[in-house]
Amino acid sequence: MVEAIGATLPGTSWQRCRTHYAANLMSTTPKSSWPWVKALPHSVYDQADATSVHARFDRVIDALTEKLPAVANHMEEARADILAFTAFPKEVWRQIWSNNPNERLNREIRRRTGVVAIFPNREAIIRLVGAVLAEQHDAWAEQGRYIGLDVLTRRTALSITTPGAAEEVTTDLVPALTA
Repeated sequence: MVEAIGATLPGTSWQRCRTHYAANLMSTTPKSSWPWVKALPHSVYDQADATSVHARFDRVIDALTEKLPAVANHMEEARADILAFTAFPKEVWRQIWSNNPNERLNREIRRRTGVVAIFPNREAIIRLVGAVLAEQHDAWAEQGRYIGLDVLTRRTALSITTPGAAEEVTTDLVPALTA
């Protein structure tokens, strides 16, 4: 999926859902260590700015390397995916690090296709799913934007050069967005 996003939307990054990542992390963690390991990512997310987030992440990795090297390796491999939100202003981190709106939309599509259960052909399911997506688009358009264009235009483009170190890139590289 990450490769498809990169191919379709060049220059975009992938942000893993915090909740789903925590579940994946627990699959590599010994059960006796679950309570304190589960708290570690939250200590990373609770930082005040991007620099603090990356610094805390590095400290967590260092702490885990001795006791649970497999868990430390798992987190290090997921670094770019779980810290992608730090390239955006703090006020939109909450919207970026969760995929709850997408999950609600997928649940509604499953519910509606489950009601019909049997489709006569491929076009019928495409029409139904298309109608659900159009309905959701209209609802989002009426409610206003989930993340405003003003915030996206203020986004600071970051280029991760080394793990934990960010190099600022001029905002001229971020195209102006219009409604």
